[in-house]
Amino acid sequence: MGEARGAAARAGVAAGLVLGAGACYCVYRLARSRRAGAAAGTEGAASARDGSAPGGGLLPRVSGLSVLSSLAWGGPSNLHSDTDLPKSPSNLDAHHLQKLIHLLEHTDDPLIQEQALVTLSNSAAFSVNQDIIRNLDGLSVIGKMLSNSIPKVKEKALNTLNNLSMNVKNQEEIKVYILQVCKEIELSPLNSDLQLAELRLLTNMSVTNDYHHMMTNAIPCFLHLLSEGNERTQIQVLKVLVNLSANPAMTRHLFSAQAPSLLSLFDNCINKEILLRALMFAANLNENMKNEEGIITQDQYSEDSVFSLLCGHSTQYTKKLMWSGRIGVSMHQNRKNGSGFLCIHFMFASVIRMCHCHGPGELPTMGGSSPNLCTPV
Repeated sequence: MGEARGAAARAGVAAGLVLGAGACYCVYRLARSRRAGAAAGTEGAASARDGSAPGGGLLPRVSGLSVLSSLAWGGPSNLHSDTDLPKSPSNLDAHHLQKLIHLLEHTDDPLIQEQALVTLSNSAAFSVNQDIIRNLDGLSVIGKMLSNSIPKVKEKALNTLNNLSMNVKNQEEIKVYILQVCKEIELSPLNSDLQLAELRLLTNMSVTNDYHHMMTNAIPCFLHLLSEGNERTQIQVLKVLVNLSANPAMTRHLFSAQAPSLLSLFDNCINKEILLRALMFAANLNENMKNEEGIITQDQYSEDSVFSLLCGHSTQYTKKLMWSGRIGVSMHQNRKNGSGFLCIHFMFASVIRMCHCHGPGELPTMGGSSPNLCTPV
C-alpha cells in the first residue's frame, strides 16, 4: 500500500514537471516570436529603402518578369522575345543564381524543381544573366532536367533553355540536347505545351545554319505535325521548317521528305499566319534549287515528296497557289507597313514559277524578282 502511494506521488511530481516545462517553453516561444517580428519589421523597412526583397527571398525579385516563349529570326544578333520585358533592376545577382542552380541540382522535389526553373527562366530575360548562368555551369544542370519524368518539369526546363539560347555562346553548349529534343517531339502528346516548348527551342537553335544537320532526321516528324497538329503547332513547326529551308545544304533533305498533306496549307480556309510561312518555305526552296549545282529532276523523288508536290506537274497545286497569291496580295495591300507581309507578292511570283519550272507553258504571274531567302517573323 505504501509503495503504491509512493509511486503515485512520484508520477504526480513527474507530471507537474512536464506541465511546468511546457508552460515555460510556450512563454519562451511567445517572447521569441515577438522579438523576431520586431526584427523582421526593421529588416523589411531597411530592405524597402535599399530596394532589395525582404528576407532576401528570390521569388519577389523576379515576380514582375514574364517567362519567355521566344521566337527569333534573321540571325543571332536579332534574336528577340515575343514579349516586352520591363526594364527592372530587380534581376537576380550571381550568388542568387548560384543558389538556385545548386538547389535545382540537389532536390528531387518536382514542385521545387519547377519553381526553380521558372525563376531561372525569368532571370534569363536579362542578357547578363544568360552569361552568368553559363559560367556557373547552369546549362548542364538545366539540361539534365530534360530527362525528368515529370512533363511539367521538362516543359519548364525547355522554356529556360529557350531563353538561354538567345545567346550564341549558350547555343554552343545547348546544341548537345538537340538530338534528344528532336526525339522527344515525336513522343510528346500532340499539341501539348511540352511539344510546343520543344519546337520553340528548335526554332531558336535553327536561326543559324550551324546545327541544321542535327535536325535532318526530324524533318519527317515536322511534316507529320503539319498535317496532324492544330494551328499553334503548325505555325511553330513552319517556323523551324522556314529556318531549315533558308539553308541550301538542307534543300535535298527537305525535297525528299514525304508530305502528302502539304497542299492543305494552301486551302481557302487556312490561317493567314500559316499561309505566309508556307509560302516562305516554298520560296526558299525555289531559291535554293535555282542555285543548286547539277540538275534536280522529278525522277529522283517519290510521288508524295515535297519536291513532287511543289515542282511536279500538279494542277491542284497550281490552283491553290493562284488562290494563295490573291490572298497574299490582299494581305500585302492591307498591311503595307507590317514586317513579314511586304515580301508576300514576290514570294508568290517565285513559287508560281517554281510550280511550272519543269513543265511546258507559262502561268501569268505578278512580276517582280525572286525573293531573298526568308526567315520567320
